[in-house]
Amino acid sequence: MLKRVFTAPDPGRVRLRFAARAVLGIGLAVVVCGLAGHSLVGAVTGGLAALLTLFTVADATVRGQTVTTALLPAVGLPVLAAAAELHDVPVVRDLVFLAVVGAGVYARRWGPRGHSLGVFAFMTFFVAQFLHATPGRLPELYAAVLLSVLSAAAVRFGLWCYERRLPPVPVPAAPAGTGLARVTTRQAVQATAGAGFALVVGQLVSGQRWYWAVGATWWIFVNTASRGETLVRGFRRVLGTVIGIALGLLVAVPVHGAPVPTAVLVAVAVFGIFYTAAVSYTWMMLWVTLLAELLYGLLGVLSPGLLALRLAETGVGAVGAVLAVLFVLPVTTHLTTDAWIQRALRCVHACTAEAAARLAGAVTADPAPRVAELEQLLGRVRLSVAPLVHPLNPMPGRKRRARLVLALLDDCAREIRGLVAVAADPEASHDARLAAACWRVEAAVAALTKGSEHITGPAEPPTEPALAHLHGLERALAELAEPLRAPSGSPLVGA
Repeated sequence: MLKRVFTAPDPGRVRLRFAARAVLGIGLAVVVCGLAGHSLVGAVTGGLAALLTLFTVADATVRGQTVTTALLPAVGLPVLAAAAELHDVPVVRDLVFLAVVGAGVYARRWGPRGHSLGVFAFMTFFVAQFLHATPGRLPELYAAVLLSVLSAAAVRFGLWCYERRLPPVPVPAAPAGTGLARVTTRQAVQATAGAGFALVVGQLVSGQRWYWAVGATWWIFVNTASRGETLVRGFRRVLGTVIGIALGLLVAVPVHGAPVPTAVLVAVAVFGIFYTAAVSYTWMMLWVTLLAELLYGLLGVLSPGLLALRLAETGVGAVGAVLAVLFVLPVTTHLTTDAWIQRALRCVHACTAEAAARLAGAVTADPAPRVAELEQLLGRVRLSVAPLVHPLNPMPGRKRRARLVLALLDDCAREIRGLVAVAADPEASHDARLAAACWRVEAAVAALTKGSEHITGPAEPPTEPALAHLHGLERALAELAEPLRAPSGSPLVGA
């Protein structure tokens, strides 16, 4: 796990810049809140608002990111007001909190913007519980949120907008459907049910820190789309929390809120959250846990007993998520994995067609956006297949097949990248055999996505570069037939 975090590829150092910019943006927000005369609670609120602004907004274009960022206060401030006004009305507060959970997950149906606004709404309510916000504090908290969102936006879109120099990265939408057939609808119901369990049991464990359990359930559901993904994410959340608590006992408890060392450690934790989020949920949760411990140290309430309580509440939240995905409108791993694999295969064909058109002299053909889309889709396939390749998976046959599928899809991506690189060469010329090879790729994709039992393998490999990449692509597609459909006809992951 440690090796994966530090050896994971970081093209263009995007993760490094993402993390460094977060430290700068959040630091600026806290400084601005301090200069505005806000209390420690206001500064913490502002820092967390800036963190969410920089972390959750993920639109494909800078313009889209700007619009989403501008909408965050419109969603967050009313939720903050409701949380504060209902502070002394626990029953109504709890029902509103569950409504925010359901609405936040349901909003994912509107893509990255809906996801960002849903997360911001939930976390605003959560932060109000974390800081025990009351109506009397609302003016200060409003100002802190607005100043921090503006500070984060100034860094993201002004001081350090590295996205302007990067091509827009397409974000694949979730598998479609209507009503309860739509994954986001089913997950909204699941998350609400799981959060309800976490809220009730969490309050039995602690009347003061019950919201930790609800938060654990919520974040386990974020960026998952199936039962298997959610179970794996729940395991990783608990593991990351355990490691983070152990680290906190060594680091945060001895510091116990001393301003200078705490500020340094908070910066390290923020950097860790942003740098590891894309490659390891366990490591991200380690840093999130350490950040929470440091903030409790600043507030003067950190103790080993509080850390033990956090672990217990995290366990309650994980159990709530597990029960929900197992028994409330379950979304099978097969349902989502099959959809993502089929979309990836169709994207392989689209990439091939664009590259072939470019080689044929079509000046408008541009395979680069398709390649970026393919990378995103393969990322979703890996996330969906993660339960099958997890060390705790008790089915070695399906684990082997899942690993083979991932390896062959990676082979497809590698050959596509090579083909696109050849197509970008202005000296590359069209070979009449390209059309036949592209037709065979199309036929292979059609066979895999429509359930045909027979896929013709490639002929002898040619030496011409473009044809060599197409040959490798044909071979990988032909070999995908076996693991995607077992001899009995069962799907890759079963029901």
